Amino acid sequence: MAGQRENFGSRFVVIMALAGSAIGLGNIWRFPYMVGKHGGGAFILVYVLCCLLISLPVFFAEGILGKSTRLNPLGAMKQVAPKWRWAGYMGILAAFVITSYYSVVGGWSFDYLVRSVFGGFSGLSFEASAGIFRQMSSSAWECLLCFFIFLSLTATIVALGVQKGIGNFSKVMMPLLFVMMVAIAVRSLSLPGSRDGLDYLFKPDFSKLDLPGIAAALGQSFFSLSLGVGCIITYSSYMKESEKILPTSLWAAFFDTVFAMLAGLAIMPAVFSVEGLEPGAGPSLVYETLPVIFSRMGPVIPIVFFLAVLIAALTSSISMYEVVVAWLVDEKKFSRRKAVVAVFAGALVLGSLCALLPKVFSACDFATSNIFMTLGAFVFSVVVGWKMPKTVAAETFGSRIYPFVHFLIKWVAPVAIAVIAVTNLL
Repeated sequence: MAGQRENFGSRFVVIMALAGSAIGLGNIWRFPYMVGKHGGGAFILVYVLCCLLISLPVFFAEGILGKSTRLNPLGAMKQVAPKWRWAGYMGILAAFVITSYYSVVGGWSFDYLVRSVFGGFSGLSFEASAGIFRQMSSSAWECLLCFFIFLSLTATIVALGVQKGIGNFSKVMMPLLFVMMVAIAVRSLSLPGSRDGLDYLFKPDFSKLDLPGIAAALGQSFFSLSLGVGCIITYSSYMKESEKILPTSLWAAFFDTVFAMLAGLAIMPAVFSVEGLEPGAGPSLVYETLPVIFSRMGPVIPIVFFLAVLIAALTSSISMYEVVVAWLVDEKKFSRRKAVVAVFAGALVLGSLCALLPKVFSACDFATSNIFMTLGAFVFSVVVGWKMPKTVAAETFGSRIYPFVHFLIKWVAPVAIAVIAVTNLL
């Protein structure tokens, strides 16, 4: 093992940081849409099973790699399986690319928070709201400015360190994030017609749950937990020796799922309260439809919502940023401040290209989501299941149920990940 290494401190902070890494913009818009599209409660049932049997084992595998080596993804792979070190490089590259283009979307959240504070959505029609999004996303100076602000916020938090920066931000902002989403959900459920939104989310319709729906549930559980990039490896390397991987991982996955459910309860009843409005996916839902709906509930709700969106985006972006910083500190012997500046400079260039050129943005998103993350998770599970001595993995995991977990890591997870890869590329 490596020598002295900064740590998160308490278990609560570890859980909040890991949950923050998992919780992001995908929980807010993609999960509610996928649930309704693929059978409501039936999709949720399959999603939970996929989390327990497939995604959590991969989460455990990354946790074992990080905690046992106390290193970044590349350092962990070099120590455990040197011939597979390329997967460590790939994870770091993926984290850097995601940091860059994700900060563009994070910048949109900052932009909309500011607009909400100044009542920019009051009295707007849906057509006018769509026009605002088109104007904002096509304005070079506005996109670049908000992207720069968001990336600067991310860099500042990471520069403060594991405990003072990431840990303190996570332990304060994650509970606040849940409180805000609960408040919006309660208000949303009070609207006329909200019952249709509940049916959309939770009424089981097994006729919609076909093979693509099952693959979608598997993919959602996989990507929701930020697997395959090295975030979990990096954050687990900052765990105290006394911390246990099993309870920490279970709590992090639990909060990730609960937040996704809360997001659904906050958004879909509100969408269905407007007659004739169909739920959509992607930026069009968050940045065109919801500002109008939430502004009709009063001036506070849009502010609370877009503050929650901004916090969710930040918790994910700092975990990606930290992967690259940890590599520079561990492998290149950079100081933390120098590493943060180096990543900032690189992300500023690539992110600016993503903000200005939609094709670059789409290429970065496709490569990381469909290739790098999937392949990375496959390798991490194979390394722990087949290359790492089982006794070492079991000791690091620290639970009697490890033989069952090891079976899932070794046999079930790689096959499931291969299914995801094939489905995404077809």
